[in-house]
Amino acid sequence: MKEHLKNHRDGFGAGFTPITTLAEDNPSAIALGVLRMRAGEKLRLPVARETAWLLMDGAASGDIDGQQFNFSRTSLFDEAPSCVHAAAGNAAIIEAHRDTEWTVYECANLRRFDARVFTPDQVPNEHRGKGLLDDRALRYVRTIFDGRNSPQEAELVLGEVVTFPGGWSSYPPHHHPQPEIYHYRFSRPEGYGHAELGDDVVKVRAFDSIHIPAGRDHGQCAAPGYAMYYSWVIRHLAGNPYTVPEFTQEHAWTLKADADFWRPRREEKLK
Repeated sequence: MKEHLKNHRDGFGAGFTPITTLAEDNPSAIALGVLRMRAGEKLRLPVARETAWLLMDGAASGDIDGQQFNFSRTSLFDEAPSCVHAAAGNAAIIEAHRDTEWTVYECANLRRFDARVFTPDQVPNEHRGKGLLDDRALRYVRTIFDGRNSPQEAELVLGEVVTFPGGWSSYPPHHHPQPEIYHYRFSRPEGYGHAELGDDVVKVRAFDSIHIPAGRDHGQCAAPGYAMYYSWVIRHLAGNPYTVPEFTQEHAWTLKADADFWRPRREEKLK
């Protein structure tokens, strides 16, 4: 289900647009919003619960838990992410040096841990799917933080994917028992793609978000001509943290380097 809420929420200022909230009817128990700051604007943002700010575009500096940061980004597609991840009880001070946009992720976790600042040089740009299926599912996967580099008190897992024009990502389709949200952008304003939710398929455009129910298979594809970006956020479950997804068994054969799949006959290939 795609959600388009446009109400501002106290605490983040007039430039904040929530997309999902921590209301009882939100099965993901993850809040997602977009925070836009004007050049020169300075905000003090109290952290009421576990929160991450992911820079989408702009330039900003600030302080979180005594840690200084100075971020800039001009392209979601060509540049690795910058992010701040904080526990409840902190306060972030952020100043925008030009018009700046963040996506903000929250869960109800109140446990304490040291705030963390992630810079582009700390986030690998994995070329996942390289060499498989004639690179039809080659994409960039940038895992910002997960169970491998997070304190055990944290519940959020956050990353990005860039899907090449006409290509697939989250492929082969996979599932996991932890809830997830995808938030989309495209290389052109008119860009679009399709998101699988089990046997259902949803057309997605820029600024759309989808909730992926626990255990539901999901794969994505971008329309030719349009690169598709999405941030992905997962919440660890009590006693069942997110580790690796389980691929849909009937399509798992596509992960083999020597997978045998149809190709045009040599004499019929286009020149």
